[in-house]
Parts: sequence; structure tokens; C-alpha cells
Amino acid sequence: MRRTAIVTGGARGIGRACALALAEKGFDIALVDLLADDMATTAAEIAALGRQVLTFEADVVDHARAKAVAADVVAAWGRVDFLLNNAGRSMPKGILEVSEEEFDRTIAINLKSCFNYVQAVAPAMLAQGGGRIASMSSVNALSGGVTSAVSRFAYAAAKAGILGMTRALAKELGPTIAVNAICPGVIKTELVSGMIAAREAEFSRGIALGRVGTPQDVAQLVVFLATSEPNFITGQHFVVDGFQWAC
Repeated sequence: MRRTAIVTGGARGIGRACALALAEKGFDIALVDLLADDMATTAAEIAALGRQVLTFEADVVDHARAKAVAADVVAAWGRVDFLLNNAGRSMPKGILEVSEEEFDRTIAINLKSCFNYVQAVAPAMLAQGGGRIASMSSVNALSGGVTSAVSRFAYAAAKAGILGMTRALAKELGPTIAVNAICPGVIKTELVSGMIAAREAEFSRGIALGRVGTPQDVAQLVVFLATSEPNFITGQHFVVDGFQWAC
């Protein structure tokens, strides 16, 4: 039976790694991103694995567009088995510097986008008798953030909201749909590499496994949440940080 997944923010970084890992496990992949060139590259890599791929250049904040994306995926493939809410953006400004517009945009990209895509795909998952959802939170949702550039309060608040949403949706959508969250620590993506380049050794010393994470570290967990059988896991958050205790 065909298995399909929608990955928001799938053009590069963690999203790209997760999309490729899911494709390797037999999923056809729908990518959603604003980075058209990077998304085309990732789509070609998915196709090279022998899987079908759809691409949608879309702002995840757009509620109507999320509904349209889900409808197009169902029209093309008949079902949505897995949704990965991965799209996000950092906000390094503190409470005394951030503008109202910047705060609102941070909440919208990181948190409202999850609402948009869950509401868009849930009807199809319920109608087909099952589905799974995972949303990308952050260790900053648990710690409030410390010294990393993405860890200020607006980002931490949005990512913490994902945890509450995950628990509530697990109750509301169960037993048909399993809903979980992932809390990465310092992950060396294209975006983060520039932020930590001068301090990678310092970060690594504060991580029990002695290194910063990679997108593939997160992708392994995503594949598990999408494919494990039998599944008795929902409403949970999973920390992927190498035990980041002093960063």
C-alpha cells in the first residue's frame, strides 16, 4: 500500500534530511517550502530514490494554502499517512528589542503553521482510518533557552506551545491519529552552522555525547515515529540533543 508524507520546511536542513529518510523507507513525499531552488534540489534527490514527489511553494502561515496543499496531495495520492510540521524560524531578539510584528511572525511561523497543517490533513487521516503527526519543537521549549541564537523568549514560547498542542491533539484525535513532538538540541544545519561556527567546540563540550547533532540524528527519530509498528506512542515529546547539559 502506498504511504505518503507531507513535510513542511522540507527544502533543506532537518526537513530535507527527514524527507529523504522517509523516502528511503518507501514514502512518497510532498514538500512545502518558500525556498523554491533548494526544494527543487531535494525533490530531485527524492525522485532519485524511486519515490514520487510533489512540491508546493507556500508560506506555512497561510491557512487557506495549507488546506489547498492537503487537498492537492489527497487528490494526487488518495491519502496522507504522515505529517511533519518542521517549518520554523529563529528570533534572537529579547523582550526589550523585539517588535510586535516580529513576535507575531515568530509565533505564526513556528506555532500557527502547525495548527494550519494539522487542521488541513486531519479530515483525510480520520477518513482513511489512521495517520501520524509529528511537530518540531525545541529543547528551548523545556529550558527557556540559554546562549544559542535561536533561544530567546518568543521562539521558546512558540516551541513550548507546540508541546501543549501536541498533548491536546493526541487526546482529541486519538485513537485514530497519533500526535507527537520532537525537541532537537543544537543541530548543525545550514542556518545554524553560521551561528555556531566559532563556538562549535564550546557547544560540544557541553553535550554528553561530545558533538553537536546532525539533521540525520533527528531524521532517525522521525522515521521511527512514522513507521513503528505496533504503535503505542502518542502525546509525547522526544529530546534529541546528545544530553545537552551546559550549552
